Amino acid sequence: KENFDEEVRNYKGIVLLDLWATWCGPCMMISPIVAEIAEEMAGKVKVGKINVDDQPELAAAFRCESIPMLVAVKDGAIHNVAVGYREKADILKNSGLINLSDNHLCLTVNGFLVSNAVIGKLLF
Repeated sequence: KENFDEEVRNYKGIVLLDLWATWCGPCMMISPIVAEIAEEMAGKVKVGKINVDDQPELAAAFRCESIPMLVAVKDGAIHNVAVGYREKADILKNSGLINLSDNHLCLTVNGFLVSNAVIGKLLF
């Protein structure tokens, strides 16, 4: 909470947030996958974790009702939310992070593929 504005809201770039809790089995299953994504996409995607028990205000701000919950944020705006356990390929493809090669970003928004040329024109 203390560094949320600096690390997420005001960050110019892509952030993948993992909302989780220690008592959540699926959260423990997805955690190493999120860590792997953080390592592989270092420099392209910032990855953060929000423990919903320690940060209930942030969980409420994201309207988090179920976990694990992954939130893709670009330039401070939420672009995609995925709830529940996901395999790595599904996180990269369907949870918002599709193609970061050549510094091109594509996101899925409500099931539609959106390129970086269009993202700036969308209102969220």
